[in-house]
Amino acid sequence: MVASAPGLHAQPAPEWQPEQPPLSTPWTDEVGPNNALPKYPRPQLAREKWKNLNGVWQYAAGSTPPARDAELDERILVPYPPESALSGIKRHDEHMLYRRTFKVPPDWRGQRLLLHLGAVDQEATVWVNGHEVARHGGGFTRFTVDVTDALKPGRKQQVTVAAEDRNEGNPYPVGKQTNKPGGIFYTGSSGIWQTVWIEPVSTAHIRHLDITPNLDTSSFALTAHTRGVRGQRVEAIVSEPGGREVSRTVGPADSPLSLPVPEAHLWSPKDPYLYDLTVRLIDGSGRAVDEVTSYQGMRSIGLVEDARGRPRMALNGEILFQQGMLDQGYWPDGLYTPPTDEAMRFDIKQAKQLGFNMLRKHIKVAPARWYYWADRMGMLVWQDMPSLTAQVGGEPGPPVSAEAKANYEAGLTDMVEQLDSTTSIVSWVTFNEGWGEFDTARLAERVERMDPSRLVNASSGVNCCNSLPDTGAGDVYDDHTYVGPGNPEVTGDRAAVDGEYGGLGLIEQGHLWPGDPSAYEMTDSRAELTRRYAELSDELTGVIRRQGLSAAIYTQVSDVENEVNGLMTYDRRITKPDVAAVRASNEAIIDVGTP
Repeated sequence: MVASAPGLHAQPAPEWQPEQPPLSTPWTDEVGPNNALPKYPRPQLAREKWKNLNGVWQYAAGSTPPARDAELDERILVPYPPESALSGIKRHDEHMLYRRTFKVPPDWRGQRLLLHLGAVDQEATVWVNGHEVARHGGGFTRFTVDVTDALKPGRKQQVTVAAEDRNEGNPYPVGKQTNKPGGIFYTGSSGIWQTVWIEPVSTAHIRHLDITPNLDTSSFALTAHTRGVRGQRVEAIVSEPGGREVSRTVGPADSPLSLPVPEAHLWSPKDPYLYDLTVRLIDGSGRAVDEVTSYQGMRSIGLVEDARGRPRMALNGEILFQQGMLDQGYWPDGLYTPPTDEAMRFDIKQAKQLGFNMLRKHIKVAPARWYYWADRMGMLVWQDMPSLTAQVGGEPGPPVSAEAKANYEAGLTDMVEQLDSTTSIVSWVTFNEGWGEFDTARLAERVERMDPSRLVNASSGVNCCNSLPDTGAGDVYDDHTYVGPGNPEVTGDRAAVDGEYGGLGLIEQGHLWPGDPSAYEMTDSRAELTRRYAELSDELTGVIRRQGLSAAIYTQVSDVENEVNGLMTYDRRITKPDVAAVRASNEAIIDVGTP
């Protein structure tokens, strides 16, 4: 990182104050120092004891930490990115410095202390009490560091985080973040933008659960990855939501175990049934040295042939048409960071009310609690890998450097490993419209090897834009046509999908981001938008009948900055079309596509 002198506090300590966002959401005013995403941040590996470090931190533009007792001259609300109004900063700094103190509860004494950072964009260096404890590159996945050896006697500890983010100026995946927002590219979200927290663990502890449902054997495959003393054993208990024990299995840690689930209750969008899991790490004397809770749904995803011999997507062995929306995961008050937990839940709830059964998380990795709500509420998810620098104005982006390729592949691996136990995710999308695309077939095959339980979409929009020629890799052929819908044919043994279509716009005065509104096709009223959505839906049902289409993804959940083609406004205060009419159209689409 390039050093620069951080601002040091010379006046009375400032107070945090939110800035005014261009648009507020229904949750903007709920956010404050004591209510900055306070929910447990990692639902699929939960422990009872933990401490949230979100809230007010010291902040300065810079990267070299000052003396340990020096204060920084601004205040920021973590985990909202500095560019956001909720952070209290509302500007982009290429170099950022964060600092706060925390106390270790007395009853944690004698245990190891883990510091978790949900996401820091793009490069991060972490110090505890002046000791460097971690460096991390890539802005979309979490990282954890054992800081025990950096703690000092007493209860008050200091953590400092330096971050560097140049958006497309650095060789990291950026998604749609840019230094020059406009059109389909948006304001960047730098620095800390997901929850920071600590928890105590024993020397030997569980660090990750890899859980995969297996319908053929009516069981969950579980590997409890551990850290510390080797040779431990694991006890895994599967229970129904009401608490009745289904099965109990004991076996070696760090090895695959089969957890029986006889007469399994299957998970689906209409019935999102989830089993509870308790996993304990057992030492040689039979004592549990660590215990975590988790959950999992019993479901499968794959391809089957329809009556005409065409490959179609199937959930739990039966063809189910996936009617989805593009979900970019942006908020006018928090940008990459949703203002509250309820805000995350709201988007999924609205999508279900509109009759959609799938969301494509578009070139962004969401906070873990977003996937928790998708699991709980029954929403299928396609998960994109955030792209390297995209083309702008129809022109290709710069050549992909060796360093950028390495960072992309590392980020792809981290994303799949982090989200591999998410019930709702049914497809990985490795590239979008040729943005930073390279080694398409190899990376698709890599993801297939890492996770053979899901489908892989090697190149979404392979027919358009700056995509490389179709390699035939992956499980689907993915067409992007605006306003569409596209008319792709099944090719080989891959299913055909409309990975993006629609983009019907409507300007709602009083709910616009500063700048020139844009859409693929503009309508002039809510009634006109509703009518056009119905027309596109009728055309889509024809494509499904003719081509055996497996899925379609409408653009998009909400407006995003200057894009006004959302079914909701960017502030989530207005749902533009008639909800009942859109729901009826979507139900008809799913019915036609589900023989």
